[in-house]
Amino acid sequence: MQLPQYFIQQTRAIFGEERFERFVKALDDESPVSIRLNPTKAADMMPVDGEPIPWCRGGYYLPKRPNFTFDPLLHAGCYYVQEASSMFLDEVLRQVSPSGRMEGALDLCAAPGGKSTLLRAVLPADSILYSNEPIAKRASILLENVTKWGYENHHVTNLYPKDYRKSKAKFGLILCDVPCSGEGMFRKDPDSVKEWSPQNVEKCWQLQREIVVDAWACLNEGGILIYSTCTYNIKEDEENVRWIRDELGAELVPIAIKPEWNITGSLLEGFDEPVYRFIPGYTRGEGLFMAVMRKRGEGTSKPYKEGHKHARTPQLPLLTPPILKQEGESAPKVNLTYAQAMAYLRHEALVLPSDTPRGIVEVCFEEHALGLAKNIGNRANNLYPKEWKIKTTYIPNEYETILRHT
Repeated sequence: MQLPQYFIQQTRAIFGEERFERFVKALDDESPVSIRLNPTKAADMMPVDGEPIPWCRGGYYLPKRPNFTFDPLLHAGCYYVQEASSMFLDEVLRQVSPSGRMEGALDLCAAPGGKSTLLRAVLPADSILYSNEPIAKRASILLENVTKWGYENHHVTNLYPKDYRKSKAKFGLILCDVPCSGEGMFRKDPDSVKEWSPQNVEKCWQLQREIVVDAWACLNEGGILIYSTCTYNIKEDEENVRWIRDELGAELVPIAIKPEWNITGSLLEGFDEPVYRFIPGYTRGEGLFMAVMRKRGEGTSKPYKEGHKHARTPQLPLLTPPILKQEGESAPKVNLTYAQAMAYLRHEALVLPSDTPRGIVEVCFEEHALGLAKNIGNRANNLYPKEWKIKTTYIPNEYETILRHT
């Protein structure tokens, strides 16, 4: 891989020669493939030949990359395709809130939804999670992934961080997976190498501080801020964390990790606070930097649910998710064959078994719901959201099994 010369000079100086050479060599290797199971839909399932990811319950490495588009169970929300380093959030969340108690949660820069769906799976059922994305097109992708994941009390917004600050909403946990220069994406997305520049790094670290200031205003005393990037340079990583500590008064929270995970600590001279960096060639995943901080004060963490007398429910415009299940009395369920499931996901009309009740039915694959259809007898009208349909003309004849029941 041809890396920008300035990036080479900068990263070699940060990493040191031996660590940098291992990193560069790893960039020519294939990226690890990993998925994370949905505990409400795939509790009794696991990947075929999957190897557990040590810092994430329900996370697995796969031996090869299947064509996920053609797996109906992905579209049913049974699992999420997520890079393994990002799943370190699972370990962090379980340590900072071992009882599972939080006073509301906000994922401020949430698209496409990997960390948000993980966060929602860890939070208690009666907690509320707001997942936000300022860019409308990315917000629609976030909404799709959140809707398929299928949890209650999970809302999606299309706002800027300053809008949350103006709303005076308060949360016990805020995740800031901030926009960054994307150095940790180089192996996974070679096009990101072409987009990298020193000027973009300068732009990013300043924007990141602006986002954190807005987030900090929304954080309760005693609340937790998780700051993360997918980049390696210290300007966007350690220097920003030091700034948050010094200017906002944040307290760094240590996370217990195991030596065999090969997670790297601070690389900024004179800054020895607990931070966590995943470097290809050392850790089995892509580039990630994460720091956990607490807002000093006497605040307490309590479950955040609608109507709770201590909760400040934000009055924010929410994106409306498409309807995938019938409200009230559940619709009759109809299991589809693989060919029928793929036709449904392509938004084609279906012919259901003759004994299928007329009206709204819930179509499933291997007992997992995909969405709704309206059976009118000779055919069933497809009610799957048109904007989600699979557009490829190629459909395999056989289903490549990714998950199996244990």
